[in-house]
Amino acid sequence: MTTDLLPALTAHVRATAHTSPRACRCATATLAVREDATVVRHAGTVAKAHAPGADPTELTLRLTVAARLPGVLLPPLAPAPAALHGRLVTHWPYGTPVDPDDPDAAPWEAAATLLARLHRTPAPTAVPPMRGPAKAAHAVALLRTAAPHHPATAPVRHAWAALPPWARGEAPAPDTATALCHGDFHLGQLVRHPARTGPWLLIDVDDLGTGAPAWDLARPAAWYACGLLAPDEWHRFLAAYRAAGGPAVPSDGDPWTALDVPARALTAQTAARAVTKAVAAGRPLDEVEQSLVDACARMGSVRPAAPCG
Repeated sequence: MTTDLLPALTAHVRATAHTSPRACRCATATLAVREDATVVRHAGTVAKAHAPGADPTELTLRLTVAARLPGVLLPPLAPAPAALHGRLVTHWPYGTPVDPDDPDAAPWEAAATLLARLHRTPAPTAVPPMRGPAKAAHAVALLRTAAPHHPATAPVRHAWAALPPWARGEAPAPDTATALCHGDFHLGQLVRHPARTGPWLLIDVDDLGTGAPAWDLARPAAWYACGLLAPDEWHRFLAAYRAAGGPAVPSDGDPWTALDVPARALTAQTAARAVTKAVAAGRPLDEVEQSLVDACARMGSVRPAAPCG
């Protein structure tokens, strides 16, 4: 990120939120500063600077989908991104996020229902492929570069190499499993809008597109399989998805015939990111990070299920 992006984005969102920003006394908050996204809120408006090199045509198509699926995705405030310091910037209404300090209130049922509705809806306009597998491949590639000799790298890479090409971003998803997908689902991708009292909606369209809908269930499935998500929460999420007619898994019976490959891919991606961050910080893996690596080691000894591959 260039050093002047954050102040420029802050000034930009102030000007966007009001017709007379000089008279405004509303607070401004920086919500995220990462290499792939910088997000600033002013009053009821949020501006997001997307990753360097983001494709303006693809991003505009994803914004169009969000605008045409109210009640599922948070609609943008503008139909196309703006340019600022070489980055694409999109504008959104502010919504209240999930409280990370109150896990008992996590909206698993609402999240599952939204995903099921998204997966059942034909894309209202042409969209690029869902970027989930490509992002996972990027995380593993960074691991190879950043920590080639770390003891955790080998089991993560071995688990990754055992996946079918589509799950590694090297081939399209199987035609029989294609739907409109979020591409990067986790509880941080939910907000209430209007803020505080409105219904839950999905946010962040960067990875939205067509692909295997099981990918959107893969992160909570992986957390459950690794012992990081309580069984009750997983079963609530899965039951709500099925009750809403979600097509990613069978309506009853064993869901893992559909979830095994995507869950393995998300486990490898998350483990790769964890090891890369630990190496960059010069620290050992913590308990959660080690559990992800251990899961990759177990995955390497059992072939992934075939139906999604």
